[in-house]
Amino acid sequence: VQLQASGGGLVQAGGSLRFSCAASDPTLSNYAIGWFRQAPGKERDFVSAISRAGRRTTYADSVKGRFTISRDNAANTVYLQMNRPKPEDTAVYYCAARATVTGVYYDTLHAYNNWGQGTEVTVSS
Repeated sequence: VQLQASGGGLVQAGGSLRFSCAASDPTLSNYAIGWFRQAPGKERDFVSAISRAGRRTTYADSVKGRFTISRDNAANTVYLQMNRPKPEDTAVYYCAARATVTGVYYDTLHAYNNWGQGTEVTVSS
């Protein structure tokens, strides 16, 4: 599956932004999806993940309560809503997919074998 992440840009701290991850595969419902981010000079870190049907989600502690992951399988798209962003959220955000069974998500980078190209976000203070 090919993934296209979008929605990045410049946002003020305390604002909001929504990322989209659009898939070329009409069977996106067969994939668990994860969002990761990579700040300049740092490793790529886990942000959030969602199971195939969207019933199970998980978040990194650093974004819990501020970010929300969701999906619309009919539209072949997964979203990451960023609320109350902080300057430390500045990074390139990537979505990733892994074909899996129902009810499973993955919170490790190496679990995913399909990656989008990334979308950059800068949070100004």
